[in-house]
Amino acid sequence: MKAHLYVKSDVIPKFHKPRSLPFAYQQVVETNLNRLVHEGVLTSVNVAKWAAPIVIVPKPNGKVRICADFSTGVNQALDIDQYPLPKPNDLFVVLNGGTKFSKIDFSEAYLQVELDEESKELVIINTHKGLFKFNRLPFGIASAPSIFQKIMDQMLSGLEGTVCYLDDIIITGKNEIDHLNNLNKVFSRIKEYGFHINQGKCSFLQNSVEYLGFIIDKFGIHTSPSKIKAIVNMPKPTNVSQLRSFLGMVTHYAKFIPKLTDRLLPFYSLLKKDTSWQWTLTCDKAFTSIKRLLGSPLALTHYDPSLPLVLAADASNAGVGAVIYHRFPDGTEKAIAHASKTLTSTESKYAQIEKEALAIIYGVQKFDQFLRGRQFTLLTDHKPLLTIFGPKKGIPTTSANRLQRWAIRLMGYTYKIEYCSTNHFGQADGLSRLPVGPDVSFDNLDPGAVRLVAIIQEEIQKELPLRASHIAKTTRKDLILQQVYHYILSGWPTISPEKLESYFRIRNELSTSHGCITWGIRTIIPTCFRTRLLNHLHSTHSGMGKMKAEARRYFWWPSLDKDIEDLVHQCKICSEIAKQPAKAPLQQWNVPNEPWKRIHIDFMGKFLGFYFLIVVDAHSKWLEVFMMNDISTLSTISNLKTLFARYGLCEEIVSDNGTQFTSNEFTQFCARNGIRHICTSPGHPQSNGQAERYVDIVKTALKKGFHKGGKLADVLSKFLFCNRSTPHSTTNLSPAELFLKRRLRTVLDLLHPNAMDASSVTRQRYKLNFDRHSKQRHFKIDDKVLVRDFRKNPSKVEWTSGVLISRIGSRLWSIKVGEQIWRRHENQIRQRYWSTDDDLIVTHQTTESADCDDDSSSCSPPDQQSKVLRRSSRTRKPVHRLIEQI
Repeated sequence: MKAHLYVKSDVIPKFHKPRSLPFAYQQVVETNLNRLVHEGVLTSVNVAKWAAPIVIVPKPNGKVRICADFSTGVNQALDIDQYPLPKPNDLFVVLNGGTKFSKIDFSEAYLQVELDEESKELVIINTHKGLFKFNRLPFGIASAPSIFQKIMDQMLSGLEGTVCYLDDIIITGKNEIDHLNNLNKVFSRIKEYGFHINQGKCSFLQNSVEYLGFIIDKFGIHTSPSKIKAIVNMPKPTNVSQLRSFLGMVTHYAKFIPKLTDRLLPFYSLLKKDTSWQWTLTCDKAFTSIKRLLGSPLALTHYDPSLPLVLAADASNAGVGAVIYHRFPDGTEKAIAHASKTLTSTESKYAQIEKEALAIIYGVQKFDQFLRGRQFTLLTDHKPLLTIFGPKKGIPTTSANRLQRWAIRLMGYTYKIEYCSTNHFGQADGLSRLPVGPDVSFDNLDPGAVRLVAIIQEEIQKELPLRASHIAKTTRKDLILQQVYHYILSGWPTISPEKLESYFRIRNELSTSHGCITWGIRTIIPTCFRTRLLNHLHSTHSGMGKMKAEARRYFWWPSLDKDIEDLVHQCKICSEIAKQPAKAPLQQWNVPNEPWKRIHIDFMGKFLGFYFLIVVDAHSKWLEVFMMNDISTLSTISNLKTLFARYGLCEEIVSDNGTQFTSNEFTQFCARNGIRHICTSPGHPQSNGQAERYVDIVKTALKKGFHKGGKLADVLSKFLFCNRSTPHSTTNLSPAELFLKRRLRTVLDLLHPNAMDASSVTRQRYKLNFDRHSKQRHFKIDDKVLVRDFRKNPSKVEWTSGVLISRIGSRLWSIKVGEQIWRRHENQIRQRYWSTDDDLIVTHQTTESADCDDDSSSCSPPDQQSKVLRRSSRTRKPVHRLIEQI
């Protein structure tokens, strides 16, 4: 039998990166992963649409359990199976008349249920060892309880004296022989279905068992004393405040206590102003009577899985209290059980928010049997907890350490949290102000669990921005930097100490500031933070040059450049997606002296389902990218209007000869706005190199980001932010500094901000490298040449004879070809060494429609007409007698 998980329509898959795992637990987790793969529970996968992080849960035996945090995505997308859980009263009827009772518990119950192939693609975990999909039903899936209960009901169908609630099976019989027969039948069914039991948690032939909050024996069903212990043992109020809390709790159950007003009369006199506190015998009798009624069936109800379940928890300076109850269709509420405890000396020093959170954790642990595996409502009168323990749980990274540890413990439950004002919170408030005493089972919390969640909390801190205070604290612990710090303050020796050679060479430039070591404006980073900062620099898979430029603005350590190079070389995504750049001779455009004078535009795509309009400012290298569903002229103009509304009109637009740019609508748009439109030469995209280069950069960045599972829009935004804030290799300044005249604020500004001046030397060096393999060509007017012919097949190299008639730019010529005047780049012209009849005819009839382009931007505007040669238009014939003489 295979289980199937149903997904709501139109849901978007969510892929989460793996959470940081402490080194001490990596080997243990890896061993468990290998075991689960060997047992067929998990299968390693390379690609996934869904992925959830894992949570490590300690076991009492010292081992750990790997749990998936499906609350981060797939649980919200599931269409929950509505198979009903059995009602306790129906189960108790089956057990009626039994004399002995046996209890069977399954070993990793849910993992024994196989999933179908479609469902396996939903339950994938992301670990430090890669992606693994569950082949079996994992713990934490919202549909799991209903699916498992349905299978159990089918397996045990028709067996007498046997009931099952999730993975707990109770077997009984009218006598011992009948009991053993029923037990054998259950074992046969378990074997038939292929399940395995946990022998250590099973008990057989017991006189009584506790089941669903009740004690079951041969005499019947009894309320468990733990359910009403908090009421029965509640101490007497000793002041007006405690009395008000008690009355608030009593009033909450007023509908179920007969003649409540008369019973409360002895207390009202104690609430009057200017009345001294006197707890009389009458008050004592009334208090005892009301407690007895609160613990009676009048105010209590049995657990019913078909009814909404609520857990209310509250805290005071004296203790914490919790009550679990049902909400009935008529709006009334009845408690299932109460619990309270006094605060320990340590807990009494907690902040109020931590006390309120402690009350929730206490209630969840006390009533785990009712809450585990089903949806419930968590009620609190402390609003900040709605954010910390809210529905999109994950692990909060900004709350206090203790609250983070408790948030981890709540991951195993499915709940929604609601706020209730203190005035309407009497059922839990009274329990917290009148606690029964300490709860040893809760106070002696497993130290292994505390230690584990503390370590996880430390790992979570690694996801927060690194601050100078963190560096200062860690510098004091770094063995190398300790010595450097000491020598800076007390003076360096004449000979370099061992392992400090790199620091010794710059010793006169080192200083200290607020506990940090600085080299000029750069902070020196301790060893433990270096990998973290390198990963941050490479989060958008920038190249070595950009990473080094960004790093040198903020921080340094001796092997920084080599570490960056090693990281980029070892990056699998960069290696798989990288491609060799094309080489061609370069003629530079004139660099505008201010932003937004000339922009270069081009299209990319269709790529990942969208087209992209790329816009680059020639002065600042500021990049804009628009996602488009189509690349029509109207869509292009619409995006440019948005751009111009934001930054104003530019003076020039450089584009290729796409129909979107050569259309009449686009020409009119440019003319209306006073924009000069320059088109590149047909078949020569290098002339629009700035836009072409960014097409490749954007495509590579989106591939890398989308490969990691991010949303396309988010990946694009993150790349644009990184690109605009990172120094450009040509200007040595970020696009934002040149375009916006300011630097964009990043998380690295928490370390040490800086700016670097632009340099034209870099551009000249780039040109020299670019032109190293190029060859300068020399032409003059009236030269006989061959020119590229794009009329038949633009992708096929074909040549046509022509004559040079004028130079219209540093690299652009007008050529007479037949009866037409063509414009071609020098790269599209070859010397011709023979003559044709057309060489003697110089006329100008039509001009090719391709617009002008020149790498130096010195060509004429698109509307400028070519010069017409003013010669006689008569047909010239050669003199035959002269030809014969030759």
